[in-house]
Amino acid sequence: MVSRSPKINLKKFLIKSTRIHNGQEMARKAAKAKSEENGLPEWADNELKNANFQILDTINRTGYFLDINEQTKKADIQLYESLPDGRTIIEEIDLADDLKVSELMKGFVYEYKIKISKAKLSDQLCELLKTKYQIDMDEIFKFDLEGAQMMDVESDFDPNKKDKDEEEEE
Repeated sequence: MVSRSPKINLKKFLIKSTRIHNGQEMARKAAKAKSEENGLPEWADNELKNANFQILDTINRTGYFLDINEQTKKADIQLYESLPDGRTIIEEIDLADDLKVSELMKGFVYEYKIKISKAKLSDQLCELLKTKYQIDMDEIFKFDLEGAQMMDVESDFDPNKKDKDEEEEE
């Protein structure tokens, strides 16, 4: 008996991938699709896998880890300040080799150093995505977490101290 992998609805997959905003992850998942009907053509898959990423910027942002995968050295992070394009969540960001993944903790506030790279897609691939999958995309992004410094964040709230408004009411 031959085992078949489940069919992937590529349209739903690619729409979800635009949320991921990580070109390499999109290429990896798209490569799993086997046929022209359910997957990207081989040339498109190769273009995504071999994209020539150029460093766009390195920025500092604060936020916290949503998920950390020690085996793949990837994490999902929520940012308090948005990235230049407006997003505040980065899924499956690559962790730098010098980060001690086992010491990172979910839910704590960190200051992140994030390297943003982007790659232009060919006109042919842009047209394929637009016509076959209704995705208007001409570039892909890659994010690398180069540093994560836990911040010492304390709350200003003191349960024993009354606010000025409460004192005025008494």
